[in-house]
Amino acid sequence: MRPPRAGRRISRFPREGGIPLRAVLPNTVTALALCSGLTAIRFAILGNWEVAVLMVLAAAVLDGIDGKIARLVRAESRFGAELDSLSDAISFGVAPALILYLWSLNSLGRFGWMIALLLALFCALRLARFNANIDREHQPHKSAGFLTGVPAPAGALLAMAPLYLWLWTGELLRPPVHDLTPVALVETAYHWLRTPAVIAPWTAFIAVLMISSIATYAPTIRLKERLRFEALAVLVVLVAALVSAPWPTLALLALAYLAAIPFSVRSYRRIRQQRGAASASAAVLERREP
Repeated sequence: MRPPRAGRRISRFPREGGIPLRAVLPNTVTALALCSGLTAIRFAILGNWEVAVLMVLAAAVLDGIDGKIARLVRAESRFGAELDSLSDAISFGVAPALILYLWSLNSLGRFGWMIALLLALFCALRLARFNANIDREHQPHKSAGFLTGVPAPAGALLAMAPLYLWLWTGELLRPPVHDLTPVALVETAYHWLRTPAVIAPWTAFIAVLMISSIATYAPTIRLKERLRFEALAVLVVLVAALVSAPWPTLALLALAYLAAIPFSVRSYRRIRQQRGAASASAAVLERREP
């Protein structure tokens, strides 16, 4: 369950150690997200990479709805906020780090483990920074509708992008191979995508994005009424693509998210400049007033 927004009142439990009945559902969803992250680690240990990735994806979906459920039933609480942070740290920090380590980075020995630790640690630091800033009144990115850095669920899914591509190329190599498939090129990509020389810098790059101060688009999108049907159609197509071709769809979504970061940075810079100009104009008008 997402921590309450700045300025929102955090409800207290009716008695010490008790949880109100209305808070059971959102906290259960958060606990399921935590279980999904832990289950992803189990399947990674067994070498079942497909299910491990899907478990992290399931945790991301559950993480996206628990806060909405909490706000819907008015069950926001400090307990839920702490549980959500713990769930995120495991599902989007520890789980992807261990998946990538067991899949590729373990061949680098101690250095590979250090890269995996970097991803888990930076995810925890990002969550700590997020929680520390909940009650701050001055949050430039949040007030403009942006996030600071890449959020933990997006960071986890971005970190595993080479794994999506590897699973996709593996499917292309399964018989029967289509006559138009460039088998040699696909085989090269299949082996190249798993090499630690690719995975280590990529993992470190995504870890840095999570703790960075760049402005990224917030997941909340407000649509006009005339666009809601089109948005629903796009959502249906996206779900159908994830069901029928999950690995290329996830890979394309990861690349699209990365490609959107420069635009979010530019949009935030433009908004900040507009606000600065408006503040300067207001200051000039105040000085001119008798």
